[in-house]
Amino acid sequence: MSLENTINEAIKTAMRAKDKVALDSLRAVKSQILLLKTEAPGTEVTEDKEIAILQRMVKQRKDSYDQFTAQGRNDLAEVEEAQMKVIEQFLPKQLSAEELEAEIKNIIAETGAESLKDLGKVMTAASKSLAGKSDGKSISETAKRLLS
Repeated sequence: MSLENTINEAIKTAMRAKDKVALDSLRAVKSQILLLKTEAPGTEVTEDKEIAILQRMVKQRKDSYDQFTAQGRNDLAEVEEAQMKVIEQFLPKQLSAEELEAEIKNIIAETGAESLKDLGKVMTAASKSLAGKSDGKSISETAKRLLS
């Protein structure tokens, strides 16, 4: 089942449960998918694009959460955190720190990277193979640590 169909079913479930936070979050995801479809009519929305949308939305909510927390607006921070948790349910399982480190070690071995000068090669390969499984910041930090 495509993400769009899954989201539509989840919206129906949230409506029946009268879950306002989930409903708002899911409608935002559906809106982003529809925007992606209308940007380039006739092109297919791939799973990679769907994952990228979800990751971007989670990142936006995380940034907002951090800002609201820093400003002492816990009421708004709680809403952002709740929406973030709803959207994360539709992302692939995230790698643990140990799993991420093992994957990046494999990528470093495959690319033959030896120092921080080779970070670009490692990041290119890691971004492709780990898309949706970990965020770019974690990948970058782990790669830098292993290459230094």
